[in-house]
Amino acid sequence: MSDNVMNVLFLCTGNSARSILAESLLNNIAVSRGRFRAFSAGSHPGGAVNPLAIELLQKNHLPTEGLRSKSWDEFAQAGAPMLDFVFTVCDNAAGEVCPVWPGQPMTAHWGVPDPAAVEGDDETRRRAFFMAFNQLQNRISLFVSLPFEKLDRMKLKKALQDIGQTA
Repeated sequence: MSDNVMNVLFLCTGNSARSILAESLLNNIAVSRGRFRAFSAGSHPGGAVNPLAIELLQKNHLPTEGLRSKSWDEFAQAGAPMLDFVFTVCDNAAGEVCPVWPGQPMTAHWGVPDPAAVEGDDETRRRAFFMAFNQLQNRISLFVSLPFEKLDRMKLKKALQDIGQTA
């Protein structure tokens, strides 16, 4: 891992909701701590960010500028940021064969139910997005609080997996 800023990639299939929320959440924390830079991508990007994801981020005064649905191939190409961590936030992406990431980043699965798949009225759908947001916020808070300098690779891997099990 780099001594300065650590690059984190959040993956999901469509890159329209969960991974987008995680990218914005971590980048917001990173502004104050200056230790992380977050990205998101999808194995089969939908081409657009879910409007309810944008709405939720804006209501929470989180950054939305530059958020877009993009392929994970962008991060496996020459010139892409060197990744320190790759987290899958949906079960579909966790089961897919990922590209080879330069630098051999640490990986973990942090599955979160897909709020975009929830059907019902607007309030039901907004509640699903809020629940996903809350779960990601809790996990990201735990992640940024890890004592990285005190953990060897095996202990760090275990800590990342444990975070993926938290509600």
